[in-house]
Amino acid sequence: MSSYRQITKFCHYLWYQLNFMSKLNSDNIFIDFSDYGRPVANFIAEHLKSTKITAIHITMMFGISGILAIYSIFIHSFWAAGVFLIVKSILDAADGQLARAKAKPSFTGRYLDSIFDWVLNFAFLYSIGLQTNTSIGLILIGFFCMQTQCTLYNYYHVILRHSTLGEMTSKIFETKIPIAYPEENQKTVNFLFKCYRLLYYVFDELIYQLDPLAYKTIRFPKWFMSIVSLYGLGFQLLLIAAFLVLGWIGNIIPFIIGYTVLLPLLVLIRRYCFIHNNEI
Repeated sequence: MSSYRQITKFCHYLWYQLNFMSKLNSDNIFIDFSDYGRPVANFIAEHLKSTKITAIHITMMFGISGILAIYSIFIHSFWAAGVFLIVKSILDAADGQLARAKAKPSFTGRYLDSIFDWVLNFAFLYSIGLQTNTSIGLILIGFFCMQTQCTLYNYYHVILRHSTLGEMTSKIFETKIPIAYPEENQKTVNFLFKCYRLLYYVFDELIYQLDPLAYKTIRFPKWFMSIVSLYGLGFQLLLIAAFLVLGWIGNIIPFIIGYTVLLPLLVLIRRYCFIHNNEI
């Protein structure tokens, strides 16, 4: 009986962590395989919300963690690289969590976060490619596949947040420079937005062309979003970390390329099963 109570208590704790300052309201929380670091991110945000440390500081820290992961790959310390990749994912969740905890949303943080992700993702695959004598062509294909997969996840996730009145700092269509929040500098937001558009335009446009009417769907089923979350950056980095620790570094880029096979299937499911405002 005590074991049952302990399990129940643990499940309640996890559910609280998933709901605490989430991007989604409690009715729309789904099992997000890409968001495994949320409980730790919640802990970090809760303990830093009354300090002078800002979300931007945490974003800088996840950038440093990513750089340390790249360095570890170069020196063949794959266990360390795996750890730094997981830490990077946790801090990537913690910066937005801290911004919400402080009630200080930021376009500066939103774009800086995405720019860091783009640069680090390319650097991760490039460093892996160098260690495995992979051609630059395959590295670029792997990077394109990885970014496209992440963009699909972000596209559907942002649509779900907007349609259910969740967090709205990220826009479904990032086509116009937003008006900076009072604590931000408009020129900084303008510059970062232009950098974001330069780096992500191709991927955003590709996903939009594949599924241009997705934004008309009020809500995606939770099971569907859970499957889509397998394309989230956090889960991708978890897979890369696992491959590194297991000594499968040579399989990482081929796997990422092959992993794209799920993408058209997910788009087809969305387009032909969830028509406009219907849900199954």
